[in-house]
Amino acid sequence: MHNLKSSKLLMFGVTNHSSSVANSLLSPHLLHTISRPPLPDDSGFSRCFATVSGGRRSHTAVSFGDDVDQDQISIEVPLQQELNFPGGKVKFTPNKLFTSGSSAERTQCYRVLNENGQLLVDSDSLKISKEVAVKMYRDMVTLQVMDTIFYEAQRQGRISFYLTTIGEEAINIASAAALSHNDFVFPQYREPGVLLWRGFTLQEFANQLFGNKYDQGKGRQMPIHYGSKKLNYITVSSTVATQIPHTVGAAYSMKMEKQDACTITYFGDGGSSTGDFHAGLNFSAVMEAPVIFFCRNNGWAISTPITDQLRSDGIVVRGKAYGIPSIRVDGNDALAIYSAVYEARRLAIEKQTPVLIEALTYRAGHHSTSDDSTKYRPAEEIEWWRDGQNPVKRFRTWIENNGWWNDQVESEHRSNIRKQLSQAIQAAERVEKPPVADMFNDVYDVLPKNLNEQEVSLREHVKKHPQEYPSNVAV
Repeated sequence: MHNLKSSKLLMFGVTNHSSSVANSLLSPHLLHTISRPPLPDDSGFSRCFATVSGGRRSHTAVSFGDDVDQDQISIEVPLQQELNFPGGKVKFTPNKLFTSGSSAERTQCYRVLNENGQLLVDSDSLKISKEVAVKMYRDMVTLQVMDTIFYEAQRQGRISFYLTTIGEEAINIASAAALSHNDFVFPQYREPGVLLWRGFTLQEFANQLFGNKYDQGKGRQMPIHYGSKKLNYITVSSTVATQIPHTVGAAYSMKMEKQDACTITYFGDGGSSTGDFHAGLNFSAVMEAPVIFFCRNNGWAISTPITDQLRSDGIVVRGKAYGIPSIRVDGNDALAIYSAVYEARRLAIEKQTPVLIEALTYRAGHHSTSDDSTKYRPAEEIEWWRDGQNPVKRFRTWIENNGWWNDQVESEHRSNIRKQLSQAIQAAERVEKPPVADMFNDVYDVLPKNLNEQEVSLREHVKKHPQEYPSNVAV
């Protein structure tokens, strides 16, 4: 009996059932099931795999020899129902199930105002004061007028390049209104409204577009590449989505310094097709960085439609893959955007987590002054979005219904903005360009020899060919 226990049972790890085995041998025809004792809590990651045996059920029959009439005792190890894998327990299933590549029903879109500017019944939205609502609308109109006049200035040859936010005014202004000025903004190139909300003046916009000596970027950036250290608005870069990992790094720094603030980065659906997008989301999720990822899904990455970029249900579903709270919102509904960003900011700071927002909207203008969008999408489609889903028109209806706005105020405001912009453009044109030296400073403490040579060469070229340069360049 002792030999039986030691030689036959210990090979299965059974050490605490000798008495039950002995009793079973008194009745040779009675089969007993001997259960494997549970693993201790600290058995470790490798032991979890050791008990599975490749997923097969472990039924083992043992012969005890002639002295017990060749009867067998069935030793059954109970199946492990779940795997204690790093990150959480994973349940087993005998069914070969693949996750669905796509769902029949798409993720719902959060909305507060319908296309007629009417408040939806039982809408889950924040209460907004008259003061904030009116400022939001005034800035949306200002942005709209600013786009029209600066676009015309480019067509007149007065500036080299411009890019509008037509159809995305609510995304710009409403999201900015829900943030704190202490939050850092990492924009793409279609968020000038965030700067406008924070106090960037029309003259400052004009100075940047004309690249004069008052431009904060010293004329070293192409037009619409705004930036403001004072307003925590990181300078725009043309390269797509490089701002995403930058904003995650800044958010992680805020987390380490325990700041009561977060970062926000804006990007388009095209930006979500880059490696920087995926790296940024994963790093922020793992490191629990307080950052808001705001995707303007306007259906087009220049001329590439969203259907040619991805097969999944837009951008919002990607947040779940990285363990990030996510929401889809109507990008033409200012109240919905304000509520979503306000709550996302609260979550990011209080819960120390990244948040992903996908705003469904439409780029109602051309991608830029270098583009003609009618070459790749029907004019009827553009007009349907521009008129039927107009975010400025929708928000105006709502504030008018509240008695906060009227036609007279509208007319006066638009006229005043046009006048200010006209004056800003004329003033910006008269200001001289930054000196040639500004092309070479702010990088090295002591300018290296090769840059000294380049500067001398440039000055000589300007003097030799003055007709090729603006007359007000300070050589």
